[in-house]
Amino acid sequence: MPAWLARPHHYRFRSVWLLEAAPGAVYAALERTEAYPRWWPHVAEAHRIDERSGAARIRSVLPFSLRFTARETRRDREAGVLEATLHGDIDGWARWTVGPYGPGARALYEQEVEVRRSFMRRLAYPGRPFFRLNHALMMRAGRRGLATWLDGREAI
Repeated sequence: MPAWLARPHHYRFRSVWLLEAAPGAVYAALERTEAYPRWWPHVAEAHRIDERSGAARIRSVLPFSLRFTARETRRDREAGVLEATLHGDIDGWARWTVGPYGPGARALYEQEVEVRRSFMRRLAYPGRPFFRLNHALMMRAGRRGLATWLDGREAI
Protein backbone atom coordinates (compact mmCIF):
# COMPACT_ATOMS: atom_id res chain seq x y z
CA MET A 1 0.00 0.00 0.00
CA PRO A 2 1.41 3.45 -0.89
CA ALA A 3 2.41 5.50 2.16
CA TRP A 4 0.06 8.36 1.21
CA LEU A 5 -2.97 6.09 1.60
CA ALA A 6 -2.09 5.62 5.27
CA ARG A 7 -1.19 9.32 5.70
CA PRO A 8 -3.39 11.19 3.18
CA HIS A 9 -2.64 14.65 4.62
CA HIS A 10 1.12 14.22 4.37
CA TYR A 11 3.06 15.54 1.36
CA ARG A 12 6.67 15.42 0.26
CA PHE A 13 7.78 17.70 -2.55
CA ARG A 14 11.08 17.96 -4.39
CA SER A 15 11.89 20.43 -7.17
CA VAL A 16 15.14 21.22 -8.93
CA TRP A 17 15.71 24.62 -10.49
CA LEU A 18 18.63 25.00 -12.91
CA LEU A 19 19.48 28.67 -13.25
CA GLU A 20 21.92 30.67 -15.34
CA ALA A 21 23.27 32.65 -12.40
CA ALA A 22 26.02 32.30 -9.85
CA PRO A 23 25.12 30.13 -6.86
CA GLY A 24 25.81 33.06 -4.52
CA ALA A 25 23.31 35.25 -6.37
CA VAL A 26 20.66 32.51 -6.28
CA TYR A 27 21.25 31.95 -2.56
CA ALA A 28 21.03 35.69 -1.87
CA ALA A 29 17.70 35.94 -3.70
CA LEU A 30 16.23 32.90 -1.92
CA GLU A 31 17.46 34.22 1.41
CA ARG A 32 15.35 37.40 1.02
CA THR A 33 11.95 35.79 1.51
CA GLU A 34 10.22 39.14 1.92
CA ALA A 35 11.07 39.85 -1.75
CA TYR A 36 9.48 36.63 -3.07
CA PRO A 37 6.22 38.37 -4.08
CA ARG A 38 8.27 40.58 -6.44
CA TRP A 39 9.39 37.60 -8.55
CA TRP A 40 7.24 34.59 -7.56
CA PRO A 41 3.69 35.09 -8.89
CA HIS A 42 2.07 32.69 -6.42
CA VAL A 43 3.58 34.18 -3.29
CA ALA A 44 0.87 36.74 -2.61
CA GLU A 45 2.37 38.03 0.65
CA ALA A 46 5.61 37.55 2.54
CA HIS A 47 6.92 39.63 5.40
CA ARG A 48 9.38 39.35 8.24
CA ILE A 49 8.16 38.97 11.79
CA ASP A 50 11.63 39.10 13.32
CA GLU A 51 15.24 38.15 12.46
CA ARG A 52 14.45 34.43 12.12
CA SER A 53 10.78 34.21 11.18
CA GLY A 54 8.22 35.47 8.72
CA ALA A 55 4.68 34.97 7.49
CA ALA A 56 3.45 34.16 4.00
CA ARG A 57 0.31 33.66 1.97
CA ILE A 58 0.54 31.60 -1.19
CA ARG A 59 -2.02 31.03 -3.90
CA SER A 60 -1.56 29.13 -7.12
CA VAL A 61 -4.11 27.92 -9.66
CA LEU A 62 -6.67 26.47 -7.23
CA PRO A 63 -9.10 29.02 -5.76
CA PHE A 64 -7.74 29.22 -2.23
CA SER A 65 -4.73 30.53 -0.32
CA LEU A 66 -2.51 28.88 2.26
CA ARG A 67 -1.15 30.90 5.16
CA PHE A 68 1.77 29.91 7.33
CA THR A 69 4.66 31.18 9.37
CA ALA A 70 8.21 30.05 8.70
CA ARG A 71 10.93 29.96 11.35
CA GLU A 72 14.51 29.67 10.17
CA THR A 73 16.28 26.58 11.52
CA ARG A 74 19.39 26.74 9.35
CA ARG A 75 21.08 29.44 7.31
CA ASP A 76 24.43 28.30 5.98
CA ARG A 77 25.72 30.37 3.07
CA GLU A 78 28.88 28.25 2.73
CA ALA A 79 26.85 25.03 2.34
CA GLY A 80 24.15 26.83 0.35
CA VAL A 81 21.40 25.72 2.75
CA LEU A 82 18.31 27.61 3.89
CA GLU A 83 15.90 25.63 6.06
CA ALA A 84 12.76 26.53 8.01
CA THR A 85 9.92 24.98 9.95
CA LEU A 86 6.42 25.83 8.74
CA HIS A 87 3.28 26.26 10.87
CA GLY A 88 -0.26 27.21 9.91
CA ASP A 89 -2.39 25.77 7.11
CA ILE A 90 0.59 23.46 6.57
CA ASP A 91 2.98 22.19 9.25
CA GLY A 92 6.40 20.76 8.51
CA TRP A 93 9.65 21.98 7.02
CA ALA A 94 11.14 23.33 3.79
CA ARG A 95 14.75 23.51 2.62
CA TRP A 96 16.65 25.11 -0.25
CA THR A 97 20.08 23.74 -1.13
CA VAL A 98 21.96 25.85 -3.68
CA GLY A 99 25.17 24.80 -5.41
CA PRO A 100 27.05 25.12 -8.67
CA TYR A 101 25.79 23.42 -11.82
CA GLY A 102 27.86 23.94 -14.95
CA PRO A 103 28.20 27.69 -15.51
CA GLY A 104 25.17 28.40 -13.30
CA ALA A 105 23.43 27.09 -10.21
CA ARG A 106 21.22 24.27 -9.08
CA ALA A 107 18.61 25.07 -6.43
CA LEU A 108 17.04 22.00 -4.84
CA TYR A 109 13.77 22.59 -2.98
CA GLU A 110 12.56 19.96 -0.56
CA GLN A 111 9.45 20.17 1.56
CA GLU A 112 7.64 17.79 3.88
CA VAL A 113 4.33 18.97 5.31
CA GLU A 114 1.12 17.88 6.91
CA VAL A 115 -1.97 19.74 5.67
CA ARG A 116 -3.94 21.36 8.49
CA ARG A 117 -6.54 23.29 6.48
CA SER A 118 -9.86 21.54 7.21
CA PHE A 119 -11.36 21.50 3.71
CA MET A 120 -8.10 20.14 2.27
CA ARG A 121 -8.14 17.38 4.89
CA ARG A 122 -11.72 16.50 3.93
CA LEU A 123 -10.69 16.34 0.25
CA ALA A 124 -7.50 14.38 1.00
CA TYR A 125 -8.11 11.48 -1.36
CA PRO A 126 -9.94 13.03 -4.33
CA GLY A 127 -8.04 16.33 -4.11
CA ARG A 128 -4.52 14.93 -3.82
CA PRO A 129 -3.68 14.92 -7.57
CA PHE A 130 -4.95 18.50 -7.89
CA PHE A 131 -3.00 19.67 -4.82
CA ARG A 132 0.18 18.07 -6.20
CA LEU A 133 -0.37 19.59 -9.66
CA ASN A 134 -1.03 22.98 -8.06
CA HIS A 135 2.30 22.74 -6.23
CA ALA A 136 4.14 21.74 -9.42
CA LEU A 137 2.68 24.71 -11.33
CA MET A 138 3.61 27.05 -8.49
CA MET A 139 7.20 25.78 -8.46
CA ARG A 140 7.52 26.07 -12.25
CA ALA A 141 6.32 29.69 -12.13
CA GLY A 142 8.72 30.38 -9.27
CA ARG A 143 11.70 29.10 -11.25
CA ARG A 144 10.76 31.25 -14.24
CA GLY A 145 10.23 34.29 -12.01
CA LEU A 146 13.55 33.87 -10.22
CA ALA A 147 15.40 33.39 -13.51
CA THR A 148 13.90 36.64 -14.81
CA TRP A 149 14.66 38.44 -11.54
CA LEU A 150 18.28 37.26 -11.55
CA ASP A 151 18.61 38.32 -15.18
CA GLY A 152 17.91 41.87 -14.06
CA ARG A 153 14.40 42.19 -15.46
CA GLU A 154 11.36 42.68 -13.27
CA ALA A 155 9.64 39.28 -12.94
CA ILE A 156 6.05 40.35 -12.27
